[in-house]
Amino acid sequence: MAFGLCPFLFGRVDWIVWEAGVTVAERMRAVWRVATGGDVAVETGAELAKRRTLALPSILSPYAGFGNGMPKPTQANLRRFAETPLVRRAINVIKDRIVTMDWQVRVRRGCAPGDTNDVRGRLSALRRMLEEPNATDSFRTLMEQVIEDALTGGYGAIEMEATDDPEKPALLWPVDGATIRVNAKWDGSADVARYEQVTAGGMPGQAVPLRDDQLMYVRMNPRSFTPFGLGPLEVAFETVNQFLSAHRFAGKLAANSVVQYALWLNEATPSQQERLIRWWQDEIEGTGRVPLLSTEQKPEVLRFAQGTDADLRLQWQQFLMRMVANAFGLPPMLLGLEGDVNRATAAELSDEAFRGAIEPLAKLIAEHITRDLFAKCIGWREYEFVFNDLSARDEETELAIQVQLLAAGVYTVNEVRAMRGLGPIDALGGVQLAAGELG
Repeated sequence: MAFGLCPFLFGRVDWIVWEAGVTVAERMRAVWRVATGGDVAVETGAELAKRRTLALPSILSPYAGFGNGMPKPTQANLRRFAETPLVRRAINVIKDRIVTMDWQVRVRRGCAPGDTNDVRGRLSALRRMLEEPNATDSFRTLMEQVIEDALTGGYGAIEMEATDDPEKPALLWPVDGATIRVNAKWDGSADVARYEQVTAGGMPGQAVPLRDDQLMYVRMNPRSFTPFGLGPLEVAFETVNQFLSAHRFAGKLAANSVVQYALWLNEATPSQQERLIRWWQDEIEGTGRVPLLSTEQKPEVLRFAQGTDADLRLQWQQFLMRMVANAFGLPPMLLGLEGDVNRATAAELSDEAFRGAIEPLAKLIAEHITRDLFAKCIGWREYEFVFNDLSARDEETELAIQVQLLAAGVYTVNEVRAMRGLGPIDALGGVQLAAGELG
């Protein structure tokens, strides 16, 4: 068997296995069958359900650009822009808030604790697996790399390998999402590779195939016409480029030691001008003396610039900073623009940043951990991963609400402890009591 790539589907969006000795015509017919969904079928009972629609039809269009199905062509520029102060601030605001959240592993909603075996042991194993994903990373360092890639290029990848150790059911490693290729014609089969990793300059035969239960691929802003996501930095790419150009211009202008004006003497001969220059350099420049000029006509000062902050284009730079903040879903206040912020609006803007930028990405990561890691890789579908801070209001408000619900008998003590990430306690032989029932 020989591994070949489909040249008709611009890039490595789809791959096909060709046998030796197959003619070019047969290969093209095979490519067309796969492109039109003829070979994609999912077995349901005794019947075969075939897909009728095309996956990624824009890639098959003759008018589509070659970059639609190709790996993102500006990875070096995106990552270089991610190291600039403005973008780094936006990324760190989201990333640091998520990785410092308190989290827990619990029994999934709809599943009773009695439906699974050794609930406490499995919960402990899952937490230990996430706290120590591999020999070098912790949960925070692993998630920081994934979130960094997700915000930069719209992808975040984690390799998952199941183990036979009941104390640590899987090992996790961060993966450079820019090297991942997506099989657009994956039919849901567990034995067919859904992803492959191709390094820069690597040959097609050197690609590392990865099944769906071996790779967690976090896509931001998924779309139907491309297998790749869309990161906030990609949205703000042109804006960041313009901001850097304006910032460099302002820096050069502010650091320029040449004055932005000239002295014009009307009807001065070249010898008189030369004498004036030597006199100015020898007697006036750097001495602090007041120059005295005696001429028939008053010298005139010619300004090349206004000499104010308007020359630095500060308002234009502030506008670009607001556009970058919009791309990341953050209020401009968090990027350093505090001119239009007061005490009444600061709390609202902070809450807007949490609900609009931090919470959606945190929930996306939690859903991937629950579905890809717990369900697909390990096979423990009865458990889920949640961030405790996502549903939390203000701490005082949350505490007052929980106390009132406890007093009314709506929640039990163990239910409130689970909301706060604490383990259950037993009372009177394991019976959970509400606060109103405690004597």
